[in-house]
Amino acid sequence: METERRRKKNFRPDRDGTHRKIFERNKKLIYSTQNICGICGKVVDFSIRYPDPLSACIDHIIPVDKGGHPSDISNLQLAHRCCNRAKSDNLYMNPVRVSPSCRVLPQSRDWGCYKSEQGTGGA
Repeated sequence: METERRRKKNFRPDRDGTHRKIFERNKKLIYSTQNICGICGKVVDFSIRYPDPLSACIDHIIPVDKGGHPSDISNLQLAHRCCNRAKSDNLYMNPVRVSPSCRVLPQSRDWGCYKSEQGTGGA
C-alpha cells in the first residue's frame, strides 16, 4: 500500500507515462529554436553538459504539480539547470529575471589578478 502511494506521488507523466514521447519531441524542438533562458534571460551554452549548473534543461512554466500540462509546447521553455532548480515548483505571474546561482566564480586562488568592479580606490 505504501509503495503504491509513493509510486503515485513520484509519478510524472512527462518522464514515465503517456506524455514522454511528445515531451521528448518538444524538447528537441525547443533546443533547436531557442537559446535564451526563460527564467534569467541569459544565453544558454549548449556545449556545457549535465551535471554543470549552467547546462541546458527544459522548464515547465506552470509546474506539473500545480496543474501544468506535462508535454504541451506552450508550457515548456528553455532554462539553465540552476535557474530551473531555484524556480522549483513556484509560479511567477510576471516573468522575474533572477539569476540565483548562475555565477561565474574565480578559478584561481591568486586574488591579485582580480580587480574590483568599483575601482582600485581605498575606503
